[in-house]
Amino acid sequence: MDDVDSSDYGTAGDRNPFPEDGPPLERVESVFAVYETRREDEQLVYYGDPLVAPEPLMQELWPVFREAGYDVELTRRHGEYALVAEPRSIGIDGIPWTNVLLLLATVVSTLFAGSMWYHIDPFANPLAMWEAWPFMVAILGVLGVHEMGHYVLSRYHGVDASLPYFIPVPTLIGTMGAVIKMKGRMPDRKALFDIGVAGPLAGLIATVVITIVGLHMPPVTAPDDVVADPNAIQIDLGYPLLLEWLAVLFDQPLYQDDPATAVNPVVIGGWVGMFVTFLNLIPVGQLDGGHILRAMAGNLQETIAALVPGALFGLAAYLYYVSGYSGNSVFIWVFWGIFTAVLASVGPARPVQDERLGTGRFLLGVVTFGLGLLCFMPVPIAIVQ
Repeated sequence: MDDVDSSDYGTAGDRNPFPEDGPPLERVESVFAVYETRREDEQLVYYGDPLVAPEPLMQELWPVFREAGYDVELTRRHGEYALVAEPRSIGIDGIPWTNVLLLLATVVSTLFAGSMWYHIDPFANPLAMWEAWPFMVAILGVLGVHEMGHYVLSRYHGVDASLPYFIPVPTLIGTMGAVIKMKGRMPDRKALFDIGVAGPLAGLIATVVITIVGLHMPPVTAPDDVVADPNAIQIDLGYPLLLEWLAVLFDQPLYQDDPATAVNPVVIGGWVGMFVTFLNLIPVGQLDGGHILRAMAGNLQETIAALVPGALFGLAAYLYYVSGYSGNSVFIWVFWGIFTAVLASVGPARPVQDERLGTGRFLLGVVTFGLGLLCFMPVPIAIVQ
């Protein structure tokens, strides 16, 4: 190993208490025979030999290091086994400029996309994009509340998580969504379940509110020149059962007799929230549905996840060959079939303590997946020319 100052390491032979802010060696050596400890930047590194298999070793040591303020992983360095501990941090250090800048960029991109739904030409009059602010608020609202659900429950369970990173992309809605980054391992199935389920449920509550507001707003009618343009592209959205039911409940029509008239773009924000909820509840890998099902079903989740890509490819084939939908209408399920295959191969998050969930959480998981099915639509988007 590289030469270091003698103050930067100790050995288990003389019971050197270094590092002073880490757990005492006596607690570590019950399952990991330490022969050297070192500090490398902010990391504490314990070199030694495991006395038990990796999984029970981590189950034993993870709470010990967590109590001392560290997240720990068992790895190999230079051909040797090492416990690498990093300081736990669940706070926000300074102004998260990356998050702020991405949010501002997404505000612009969703205003630009929203202007299209309002039949505003952003190129002729860029400032007129601001008239699409209700659409922008709807989109960022459902996505932001979803991610903040994850963030709040991550903080509650002591899991290090970032604020949401919004992704500005020039799509039909102006964004590819938002994500948060989590570091360290999940403490147990309860934390895995709570963090996974909080996003879809919080986002769905926001989605229902926004949808109800949008249904009560006036529909938008395309200008005559757009209607008369033979090259104009028509976008048909499929509506999920939840949106259909809300429209019936509040006696607000989704469908208009005039083909040039469409729902208010705020309803599109609710549609996005429902579609995002369904996609996130697909039970594979690191998706919310993967977290929830792993917490509910344990290792059986991987078997179920392996079936998902085939189901999505089958759905695409049925819609294309049997129902006669166009390739652009079913491509989204081909894409998600490939994407979920990759996610399933990576696998789900594995909690350190892997005890079963209680009945209450299990039932909540079943209800959550049921709500996700209400957000499903066979053909989300069809482009007609």
